[in-house]
Amino acid sequence: MSMSFERYMLDMIQPMRDDLTRLGIEELRTPEAVEEKLPNAEGTALVVINSVCGCAAGQCRPGVAQALQAEKLPDHLFTVFAGQDKEATAKAREYFAPYPPSSPSIALFKDGELVHFIERHQIENRSAADIAADLTSAFDRYC
Repeated sequence: MSMSFERYMLDMIQPMRDDLTRLGIEELRTPEAVEEKLPNAEGTALVVINSVCGCAAGQCRPGVAQALQAEKLPDHLFTVFAGQDKEATAKAREYFAPYPPSSPSIALFKDGELVHFIERHQIENRSAADIAADLTSAFDRYC
């Protein structure tokens, strides 16, 4: 029974992954992938902590999609999926200090330094357009 439930969950979650990967955002599904890509990303890197929650679907992913239509964009686009790729998410969160774990959330790095961070509480009470404007402003400043 657990195998069919696991398959069901994977089928339910895949569209949530696809919302970001179809935008050209690379999924980092293991701690090794995070360790290989994130600290070695020259220039700017966006990291989206994806989630199954409603604010990820209604505000976070659509806001990221809108922001990625801007002129200035990060050099690298990554995502990890909280609650699904737990070890990869935990590894990515090591780079988000001093911010506590939060999903969904969005981090922007420049030359390995965290320069902008949007926490869940800054996502759940705002529109996708507000999140896109926040990200676009950060892209203009750092990218």
